[in-house]
Amino acid sequence: MGRIFEVRKATMFARWDKMAKQFTRIGKEIDIAVKQGGPDPDNNSALRRCIINAKAVNMPKDRVDAAIKRAMGKDKTDYHEVLYEGYAPHGVALLVETATDNPTRTVANVRMHFNKSNGSLGTSGSVAFSFTHMGEFKIKNEGLDIEEIELELIDYGLEEIGEDSEGNIIIRTPYNEFGNMSKALEEKKINVITAELTRIPTTTVELSEEDANEVLKLVDNLEQDEDVQKVYHNLK
Repeated sequence: MGRIFEVRKATMFARWDKMAKQFTRIGKEIDIAVKQGGPDPDNNSALRRCIINAKAVNMPKDRVDAAIKRAMGKDKTDYHEVLYEGYAPHGVALLVETATDNPTRTVANVRMHFNKSNGSLGTSGSVAFSFTHMGEFKIKNEGLDIEEIELELIDYGLEEIGEDSEGNIIIRTPYNEFGNMSKALEEKKINVITAELTRIPTTTVELSEEDANEVLKLVDNLEQDEDVQKVYHNLK
């Protein structure tokens, strides 16, 4: 009984830790969105995207409102988006998106993670060319016909459409069409679960399970860093 309790407790703490990380990430995204476009989601598409994603991870509305208010305050933290590029072990390319109020601290931590895992932090442009910056929308499939959706959205920048393992519809657009697609989905009252800017690898690297685990350990360590928002890789 005691062993079962310990396992359940560990699972519960892991879930809380993941949720706290998600809330922190979205809070920083809200701060940046408000700073760039103001606190009114009706006039700020980036903030609307943040609110959609906050709902997807069950972030309470009062915490979202508090984050918006905090971003407008005199004592707000001034976050900057910084992209780091490098290689994990076995030549796997990594892109690390961060939101930081102290780039000196962040670059030191990111470099430390790479070095401890036998990776290498690169210079700007050394890896980014291996990824395509795209918009990605996850849509709840409420009896929708994918072919009809494709025809409806082709003029708004739709580039790829398919389904994930849970049966949700995934739509991808070029980076510069993200706003157009977001507006189209709103106008058509299509239920969007998440709306993200993502980076898709143009080629992938296939490794043995042992080597892949080395790469994934580095990815996990980076994702646990408080300044890191997202990590992308080209591991198959």
